Amino acid sequence: MKKVILALTLLCAIPLLAAPAAKKAPRKEKSVSKSPRDYANTLATLQTDMGDITLKFFYDKAPHHVQNFVDLAASGFYDGTMFHRVIPGFMIQGGDPNTKKPEDPTHPYGTGGNVVDGKENRLKAEFNDTPHKRGIVSMARSSDPNSASSQFFIVVKDSNFLDNQYSAFGEVVSGLDVADKIAAAPRAANDRPNTPIRIKKILLTQAKSLS
Repeated sequence: MKKVILALTLLCAIPLLAAPAAKKAPRKEKSVSKSPRDYANTLATLQTDMGDITLKFFYDKAPHHVQNFVDLAASGFYDGTMFHRVIPGFMIQGGDPNTKKPEDPTHPYGTGGNVVDGKENRLKAEFNDTPHKRGIVSMARSSDPNSASSQFFIVVKDSNFLDNQYSAFGEVVSGLDVADKIAAAPRAANDRPNTPIRIKKILLTQAKSLS
């Protein structure tokens, strides 16, 4: 049976009273330069209602998908979203911003994405040689290969029929048992958990570089 994944965030200044003094030259504001994010060594911990799932990323395989996911996570985009589709022995899918609020029949769960300036931001496919083995994180999409946006899925069982069809961009390094629990949650006919299971927050950290 063919399985198809449809895609599918004050600082108060206190005046000080002092005796008049000679005028001082205005202080120059220090420029703060942010170091560019090291996407290749970023870890993301999904703090869910059922526990934590930590991911590492394949920046060398799918750089645009990694950057998209990490930047959305950093902005809080995924906070409060739910795993809206779970299939035991297959995968769990989340990342739809529509799931942050009660379902709107005109924008049902599973159809939302990252909308920028009124238009959904879509990614070009980055199919690669990463097999969709247990624990792989990949991007959900519609029938258009270049339609991935924000929704992603984690496979809980080897699913090689997805290879070269979806852009794999990461892997679970801890908490795969949590993904298993989410996949096994009681669900309705549409594969939606009967009790919402949400991503409360995604914590980004830096792994030690191996170089």
